[in-house]
Amino acid sequence: MIITLFDYGAGNLHSLGKAVAAAGVEVRVETDPAAAVRDTDALVLPGVGAFAAAAERLAPGREAMRDALAGGLPCLGICLGMQLLFDESEEGPGAGLGLLAGRVTRLRARRVPQIGWNAVEDPHDELLTRARLDVAYYANSFVCRPVNEGVVTAWSTHEGDRFPAAVRHGRTVGVQFHPEKSSAPGLAMVRAFVEEVRMPQGVPAGRAGAEGGR
Repeated sequence: MIITLFDYGAGNLHSLGKAVAAAGVEVRVETDPAAAVRDTDALVLPGVGAFAAAAERLAPGREAMRDALAGGLPCLGICLGMQLLFDESEEGPGAGLGLLAGRVTRLRARRVPQIGWNAVEDPHDELLTRARLDVAYYANSFVCRPVNEGVVTAWSTHEGDRFPAAVRHGRTVGVQFHPEKSSAPGLAMVRAFVEEVRMPQGVPAGRAGAEGGR
C-alpha cells in the first residue's frame, strides 16, 4: 500500500513520513500535485508552510487533486493541509481545493500563533475516538470557518475562539492539530487513518460527513 505526501516545498516532512510509515505502508513524497493523486492509495497534505505559497504549488494540479478526492481517494489534511481543503484564506492569495465550502481566517485571540497542547472537544469521528485523542499539539495562527458546521467532527477553543479541530467529507479528513507531534494518541490516529484506507470504499468508517461539501 502506498500513501503519498504532497510536498509544498516548505518544511521538513521527516516526522510525518515516519509516523505514516510506522503504520506499515510505503510512503512516497511528490512535488507535482497531479502526480500526487495518481497510483496511490491515499494522499496526505502536510501541515507546514504558508497558504499562498502552498496554493501556488497546488495550482497546476488543483482540479486533478480535487477530482480525485471528490471521487473517493482517501486524504488526511494536517494543519495547513486541512486549510487547503477549503476555498481560500485571508493569510494570502490563491485558491484552495474547494472541497469544503468556507474560508480560513486568523485566530480571534491576543496570543497568536497558538503553539502547544489544547483540548480536542466533542470528538465524534472514529479516527479520533479509537485513538482516544482528547488533547493535541497545535502550531497555528489561522483556522477554518466552514459554511456548514455539519462537516466538523471535533472542536477546540483558544482564548474564547472556538474553531474546528477536525472535519470530514467522505474519505477526506482534516485536522488542525499535528498528530505526528501529539504523542501516542496522535500516532494512533494516523494508524487509524491507514486502517480506514485499507477498508473497501463504501464501508462506513467514522462519520460519513458528506453534508456541507460541494
